[in-house]
Amino acid sequence: MVTFMKTKDELPVCPVATTVSLIGSKWKLLILRNLMVRPWRFNELRRDLEGISQKVLTDSLRSMEDDGIVIRTVYAEVPPRVEYSLSELGESMKPILDAMEAWGTAYKKGLEEK
Repeated sequence: MVTFMKTKDELPVCPVATTVSLIGSKWKLLILRNLMVRPWRFNELRRDLEGISQKVLTDSLRSMEDDGIVIRTVYAEVPPRVEYSLSELGESMKPILDAMEAWGTAYKKGLEEK
């Protein structure tokens, strides 16, 4: 499998900006959230991510695959089956999503207490 991960020169100098450039869109974060649980097929993701267009999902998955975050596996079946899963690099982003989940939970709890 060939990956087209960005080179160091193509990334921002700031580490936060680097992370944002890789997963900073709403849809990429939600795709990551889903893929943290299990591999998903394209149409499953599209149904689960309410409001995402086919083009945005396709572009996001391709970009994440090019960046080495997502693995696209094609099964030689009729009809062909394609699954998306996280690479080791993608799995390494779990603490980021865990922190976002914890913060979001605390924020919502704070709103309920007001």
